[in-house]
Amino acid sequence: MDKKNILTYQGLKKLEDELQELKVVRRKEVAAKIKEAREQGDLSENAEYDAAKDEQRDIEARIEDIEKILKNAEVVVEEEVDLDKISIGCNVKILDIEFDEELEYKIVGSTEANSLKGKISNESPVGKALLGKQVGDIVKVETPGGEFEYKVLSIHRAN
Repeated sequence: MDKKNILTYQGLKKLEDELQELKVVRRKEVAAKIKEAREQGDLSENAEYDAAKDEQRDIEARIEDIEKILKNAEVVVEEEVDLDKISIGCNVKILDIEFDEELEYKIVGSTEANSLKGKISNESPVGKALLGKQVGDIVKVETPGGEFEYKVLSIHRAN
């Protein structure tokens, strides 16, 4: 059985929009590039044709990936998330005890994770350790970079 892909509504919408863009716009663009390149004649040494075929393959692979994700998607309704404990779909503010630094993360499913935007996966070491914790809890996390300690400061919905 395929693994469930946990998504927030925002993550689901983003994937559906990307899929629509790939199927409706990008497929037509690459088909036009291939047609143009074919019209130039000899395909054996036609760099434009090879590049367009590579692009077409990449687009089709991404479409397949997104369709697989969506087929097994489980959407978390953020408005219904219990804020008594940390779960997927909530924002959490934690204190890095060693560095006395406040950090804020949104806990999301692995397909939506983007640490640069403060979205951490429920499957990451920090995300996994935080799940189920409550305000005031101290969490020890083993990461490839060593062991870290965090104190849960608050659990809230995204603004």
